[in-house]
This record gives sequence, C-alpha cells and structure tokens, in this order.
Amino acid sequence: MRPIIFHDDAQAEFDAAIAHYEMRETGLGLRFHTDVERAARLVNQYPRIGCQYKSTEFRRYVIGRFPYSIFYLEFEDAIWIVSIAHNTRRPDYWKGRQFDRE
Repeated sequence: MRPIIFHDDAQAEFDAAIAHYEMRETGLGLRFHTDVERAARLVNQYPRIGCQYKSTEFRRYVIGRFPYSIFYLEFEDAIWIVSIAHNTRRPDYWKGRQFDRE
C-alpha cells in the first residue's frame, strides 16, 4: 500500500478536532480518531471511493458518524490528504494548499 501523507495543516485540523471531541466527552476524540484513520485506510485501498469534488482534481470522502470529510489527491506513489474539514464550516478554505514531496 502507498503511504498516506497528511498536509501539515490537515494534521493540525485533525489534532484540533480530536481535542475538541475529547473535551466534549471522554473517549469521543478517540472515536473520531479511529473513524478518520479507518476512512484514510479505505481511501488508500480504494482511492476512487471518494467523489470528485466540484470541478477540481480533489476527491472527498465523508467520514460517517462525524460531520467531517477527508479531501485528498491520489498519486501513483502516495495518497495526499489535504484537509480534514468540517462539512458545514468555511467551504473550500483548503484549496490553495500545495503538495510538498520533501
């Protein structure tokens, strides 16, 4: 399987959402983490599982129990997660993020 690479800002979003849910209820952050990790593995295994997002090259996979989506690009040698975004807040704020292969 290809590596899954999180954009630094996507990782920060992920960490902040975990902390937010954990503050709301003990264990909820862990459930969110588990769901996102499961979704990332599915995206890696079946990259076309996510729908093409609008008229961009990005794909979107909705995370199920939580109101978040993974936005990603499929490369031959990796899956790049550009954002872990809330489904109703600040749409498309992440679209300017660049992939850094270093």
